[in-house]
Amino acid sequence: MAEGKKPDRGQLRIDEAECKGCGLCIEACPAKVIAMGEGLNHYGYRTAVYAGAGCTGCGICFMICPEPGAITVYRLVSAAGAATTTDSAKGATACASN
Repeated sequence: MAEGKKPDRGQLRIDEAECKGCGLCIEACPAKVIAMGEGLNHYGYRTAVYAGAGCTGCGICFMICPEPGAITVYRLVSAAGAATTTDSAKGATACASN
C-alpha cells in the first residue's frame, strides 16, 4: 500500500435506473469519490458514478439521496489483522439501504 494512502473502509453501489442526477450525493460526500457520469440512463438523466475506491462508508450520500434505492453503502470489514477486502460478496456488510 502506498504510504499515506488509507485503505477503503466502504464501498457504494449507485443504481443508475433510480438516480435522477440531482448531485446532492456529490456535494455531500466528504471523501469526494462520487462524480457526475457522462452517460444517460433510460430516463435521460446523467447519473452519479462512484470512483471505485476511496469510500469511507460514512453513509452521508445515502442519507442525502432523495431517491429510495438509488444508493447502497457497504462497510468493509476485515478479519483480525487481515487486509481489507473490496469484494462486496466477501467481507462487506450493508450498512445503509433503502
